[in-house]
Amino acid sequence: MILSHARLPIPTLPREANLATNHTPEKVNKKLTKKLTSDILESFLKSRRQGLSNHTLLFYQRCLSKAIGLDLTPIAINWFLSSLSCKNGKFAYYRAIRALCNWLHRQGYLEDNPIRLVDSPSVAKKMLPSVTEQQLDILLEATESLRDRCIVSLLFDSGLRLSELCAIKPGDIDWSNNTIKAVVKGNREAKAVFTSRTAAILKEHIATNGHDSLFGMKPRGIQDMLTRLSQMVGFPCNAHSFRRGFACHLHKRGLSTLSIMNLGRWSSLDMVTRYTRSITFDDCLELYKKVNS
Repeated sequence: MILSHARLPIPTLPREANLATNHTPEKVNKKLTKKLTSDILESFLKSRRQGLSNHTLLFYQRCLSKAIGLDLTPIAINWFLSSLSCKNGKFAYYRAIRALCNWLHRQGYLEDNPIRLVDSPSVAKKMLPSVTEQQLDILLEATESLRDRCIVSLLFDSGLRLSELCAIKPGDIDWSNNTIKAVVKGNREAKAVFTSRTAAILKEHIATNGHDSLFGMKPRGIQDMLTRLSQMVGFPCNAHSFRRGFACHLHKRGLSTLSIMNLGRWSSLDMVTRYTRSITFDDCLELYKKVNS
């Protein structure tokens, strides 16, 4: 599976004031920028489009900081990628360097784009766990509070990311359609769905909740709660396994990949394919038998 930047250890992003300086990329004859410097990296980070999340900026900084001093040539980039020992993580570094080289080439600081002569690192496609309906029932029984029960049920129904979940306010809920307004990646507004079972738990939770936000928690707090749950029940339980479970559950119920993409707020059909990779041949065989019975 392609490694996402969420899996890379990431340092703290420099303060906004530090990024807001008047540095511009080094110009060695404008078209002869041949080495990645800290000034170039800083200008590249400042150039990223509005609405890009801090997490994505941290991803670029984490990967490219390790490449400071690198000659921006195909041979040097290939050597750098080959020297890494992070296996699937090599593709993440390749993505960051590709974005940098494309930007430098568009701005005229590179006459030729070296990334065009660099092959993408191969990536092992691993089968990652997803929460099933049966596991959801076990998790709901194992929760220690109404709030945690509500979070678990909503994660499975909606496939919400942690950042999206933590930003929800009670006023964002449309009870007539069982949908929630959410701000997703790229700073765009979208809707998440939930079932009538989750609606009942949500209403009960809101009646006793004194926070402005729906759960009054940060992503780390929810991660810690899910980690404790996972240790209690003995199977993986995190935001990504819920998101994969959301996609796989809908796929098994016969929804099209396009429908799952829209309901899960993904930006491409390819992402849905990745998240439903844990669907087994036996799952497909069961659907096949139903269709042909």
